[in-house]
Amino acid sequence: MYIEARELSKIYGSGESQVTALNRASLKITQGDFLSIMGPSGSGKSTLLHLLSGLDRPTSGSLIYEGKDICRLHDKELSVFRRQGIGFIFQQFNLLPVLTARENIIMPLLLDRKKPDEIYLEELTELLGIHERLTHLPHELSGGQQQRVAIARALIAKPDVIFADEPTGNLDSQNGSEVMETLKNIHEKMGKTLVIITHDGRIARMAKRQFMIVDGNLSEVTES
Repeated sequence: MYIEARELSKIYGSGESQVTALNRASLKITQGDFLSIMGPSGSGKSTLLHLLSGLDRPTSGSLIYEGKDICRLHDKELSVFRRQGIGFIFQQFNLLPVLTARENIIMPLLLDRKKPDEIYLEELTELLGIHERLTHLPHELSGGQQQRVAIARALIAKPDVIFADEPTGNLDSQNGSEVMETLKNIHEKMGKTLVIITHDGRIARMAKRQFMIVDGNLSEVTES
């Protein structure tokens, strides 16, 4: 997987009310990269993540995945591309409360009418330490366990790249550290490309490449 963002911009409104959330951001992501993008609240880091992952479209610029500009895909094509090639981890977990942990994990596969690879599912949930909790509903799990379920869901379709938006934001320091160690292990053991958005310098420094975003302007502060 090779990803290249070319001068991505996102502008909201017009005239005096116009706001530039992202200003001509460019970066390259190669297979196996571990990137962090750090910035204060309102800096544009979540906007950048949403553009990089295809959740939103830029006002200008292009986003190239393996030679294809996904900004040119129709909505339905883009939705399929995201489900099959990209994994998402959100601050709020976004688990469906009426489904068990297992059902939440395999949901992306069911949307594509695919059956889960049971051996892979077992290996994945063992790695994440949630294999014994698969029959539990989200409210029966701790915050850390819920985030691990969300991580398993992000990985179940075997995507090439994982995007995480403040993945420890809803966790206490201990659970947050454990989740970050889990993500680091997944990056190292499974060879997944990992892009993390954070406002925490300690988390940002865990990445091999570190970016800073301020007022919509992106810069790399640590070269790999």
